[in-house]
Amino acid sequence: MHITSQPDPVRLEIFKNLYQFIAEQMGIVLQNTATSVNIKERLDFSCAIFDSSGLLVANAPHIPVHLGSMSESVRSLINDQGDTIKPGNVYLSNNPYNGGTHLPDVTAITPVFPETNENHPTPLFFVASRGHQADIGGITPGSMPPHSTTVEEEGILFDNFLLVETGNFQENQVRNLLVNHIYPARNPDQNIADFKAQIAANERGVQELHKMVHQYGLATVQAYMKFVQDNAEESVRRAIDVLKDGSFIYEMDGGAKIQVKVTINRETRGAEIDFTGTSEQLNSNFNAPKAVTQAAVLYVFRTLVDDNIPLNAGCLKPLEIIIPEGCMLNPTYPGAVVAGNVETSQTIVDALYGALGVMAASQGTMNNFTFGSDRYQYYETICGGSGAGSNFDGTDAVHTHMTNSLLTDPEVLETRYPVLVESFSLRSHSGGKGKYSGGNGVVRRIRFLEPMTANILSGHRLVPPFGLNGGESGQVGRNWIERHDGSQETLESTATVEMNPGDVFVIETPGGGGFGSK
Repeated sequence: MHITSQPDPVRLEIFKNLYQFIAEQMGIVLQNTATSVNIKERLDFSCAIFDSSGLLVANAPHIPVHLGSMSESVRSLINDQGDTIKPGNVYLSNNPYNGGTHLPDVTAITPVFPETNENHPTPLFFVASRGHQADIGGITPGSMPPHSTTVEEEGILFDNFLLVETGNFQENQVRNLLVNHIYPARNPDQNIADFKAQIAANERGVQELHKMVHQYGLATVQAYMKFVQDNAEESVRRAIDVLKDGSFIYEMDGGAKIQVKVTINRETRGAEIDFTGTSEQLNSNFNAPKAVTQAAVLYVFRTLVDDNIPLNAGCLKPLEIIIPEGCMLNPTYPGAVVAGNVETSQTIVDALYGALGVMAASQGTMNNFTFGSDRYQYYETICGGSGAGSNFDGTDAVHTHMTNSLLTDPEVLETRYPVLVESFSLRSHSGGKGKYSGGNGVVRRIRFLEPMTANILSGHRLVPPFGLNGGESGQVGRNWIERHDGSQETLESTATVEMNPGDVFVIETPGGGGFGSK
């Protein structure tokens, strides 16, 4: 078949959807075969396909913080293992310093070689799936410690670990790594079951890509991978055409600040996003790995595009992102990062919307709630209010921006864990007022029936989510404990606390900011 230098618009649409469909198929397999509540019920996972150089081609609409950063993991594998990558191998990585987000998010990467046994030295494509493990070791159950200061305290690091070697699952090797750590994994059987689900998801991606090559020919499939990326690049450039320069400084509860300056270049139709002036690397775990910072920028610019495009490497081409090394948005080993992925990523997004004047702050936190013991480990993120914009109100009780997971059904939660969801309600009047008002947060009360360690890792308990153009701020969130004897304990933004039977953990999430004066 004749390959042109210009894509056929109809075919472009078909391939755009086909690539995305493959990633969605992978997600369905992962959800169906995983055992953990995190992956099966909360859908805290992401799947994507990449070209031969590890650049993102398409993904399913999963978790934005995963999707914009996974390409870094694939490229690090190519750089690290380039010559040794063989058919039938699967690699495992969660290293925050080369594409990982935080340690519970473990990525399985499978290279795709030609179906026939012809000697092809390098992969044609890569597929990858990233899933949030319920526990990957570290100093607290659930591997989201509020007070870690080094990455070791957050769990076990996989750096392009060979999980499957030419078709053989390396169970002993992976189990050894999970168990022989200063803070070992609490449920290695579940980790291994989820890793197998990720392998299965990737295998589906491999099969679907082979089918596609079989049907359209390799040259066409590869050509349209490039066309889909070019199309996304042009869509982002069109979105940039209407933007204006701007800057913003946003402080977080812990005193760290994110500073960003956006400069639009009309000639090149590109944007420079400069984070110079942001706080230095922190002793806390609110450092965001560079890949997470990039993912947040990519997310913001993707949301400004009206066209229906898959998020991919093309979206990054018009953007020059400057992140000084050693600042909290580009930390060096062994800086702790568990909150950077879930909390700082949200602050970056709001700071960028603030700089562009597009939208008031959302709740700006994922309200990460983990609890557990040696027997149980559970993690959830809790919704809140989204920010208002120039012609729309914010939304109540929604997962905002970099998180896009579900909340576990109360029936499932109460069946699998010794807790009761005592109430879960809207927090009225918590959104900022304005011409357009911010969305409301929620109140979530969980009663414990057994002794367990609970952790909250949250933001905007001190600094309110900002309004724009005269709109009011959203209300800050609150965390506290109601003890069995009726006494109350107020908690900070980040806290670890021992829960006893009958104690209730209460989380009030922030509202979004308003836009425009009334």
